Amino acid sequence: MTWFSDRKSIYSDVDVFKKIFDDHWGNFIKAYPKYDIDQYDNPVQKMLGCRDASNGYSEYICMYCGRDRRRVPFSCKSCFCLSCAKQYVDNFVSQVSGVLHTGVIYRHIVLTLPEQLRPVFFKERFNKYLLSGFMKCGAECLEDVVSTVKRKMLKIGSIVVVQTHGRSGQYNPHLHVIMTSGGVSTEHERWYDLGYFKYEIIHKKWQYHLFAWLKRYFDSLEINQLVNKLWKQYPNGLVANVSKGSVPESCRGLAGYLARYVASPPIAVRRIVNYDGQTVEYWYKDHRTKSKTFEKVHVYTFIGRMVQHIMPKGFQRVRYYGLEATKTYKKWSEVIPRGIKRIGRIVKGAYQIVKRKKYRERYQEISGIDPMRCQYCESEMELMTIWHPKHGVLYDIVSTLEEVKIEQEKVDRGGGYSVWPPAGGIQLSLFTMPS
Repeated sequence: MTWFSDRKSIYSDVDVFKKIFDDHWGNFIKAYPKYDIDQYDNPVQKMLGCRDASNGYSEYICMYCGRDRRRVPFSCKSCFCLSCAKQYVDNFVSQVSGVLHTGVIYRHIVLTLPEQLRPVFFKERFNKYLLSGFMKCGAECLEDVVSTVKRKMLKIGSIVVVQTHGRSGQYNPHLHVIMTSGGVSTEHERWYDLGYFKYEIIHKKWQYHLFAWLKRYFDSLEINQLVNKLWKQYPNGLVANVSKGSVPESCRGLAGYLARYVASPPIAVRRIVNYDGQTVEYWYKDHRTKSKTFEKVHVYTFIGRMVQHIMPKGFQRVRYYGLEATKTYKKWSEVIPRGIKRIGRIVKGAYQIVKRKKYRERYQEISGIDPMRCQYCESEMELMTIWHPKHGVLYDIVSTLEEVKIEQEKVDRGGGYSVWPPAGGIQLSLFTMPS
């Protein structure tokens, strides 16, 4: 009988990342006390304890042959854990699939910050209200763009994701937006396709909305002077990248397209070339040269670049606006198809809702092995025990079966305890029998 099935781990790729933090996190927060707060320490500690059986587990057993037992440690589900990133992406794909409108084409827009504003945002990285306002500003800007292009007041839909890191891992806040390629006239309930337009309008509109919002938000002489200076430095507007054509039409493709910006780590593990205990070498693709750039940094610099992107607890990195907003989604999901039909365009089939994947499905998808099948007889394994370090045993199959047996005996005896008579006698219930 084996307590652990001899199966290859599918999480070995993240071992180097965890080792870096396991080796140096304690000394790092001593050297940089500003990171010794719950916002950073809690996600790191969860990540280090992820899939450690001492932090809780579920245990499965083959009830047919009894030879195979599999202990599945609890995952941490931390926003910082690379092992749990796949689960986060799957859940996000499921969530987004439920808010996509039938027949609507979507576009991908990236709204960036001038590098002179990055230190301003970095100083306020503990302030979730700044990033929240930043995201709302992006949604309002794009609705203004569509309304200006079509010369009508239109309501569009936006799914906005805030990302704080650039390709090198340094602090560089920007927005990834999946927006509807068109909008609805709320007065006439008519749909207007966006069609072709000059992208320069986004650059100018984004500059106007961002700078106006920053002045309102900070309401300080220093920021006002900086913004006024940036107006002159960027006469053609700010950088806003528009993906050519529309994003994938299928729901899974569209959600997956956006998910890589939601759950991608500051530096992908596969890009870590070497870790010698004191330095970390990694590569990234430079935006300007379009080629690989290798960088070797001290381990503390690497850790700092990673943890600086951890958001305040409870912060929602994905927001839904306009036609995608949760509160009004049902209303617009009925209006939009009617509006599209009015302009003579065919409404294609609805987006398929993608169900959330469970541990078994995710493991099988990655490894090709069904973790819930006995490795000896291929029978379905059953949940045997759930154990938590604080609450102890939460579930035990032996105790459960004994309880079921007792309850079944009660039912077999008519729902109450009985006085058993001598052989040949009559069984008398302790409860009143119906006449």
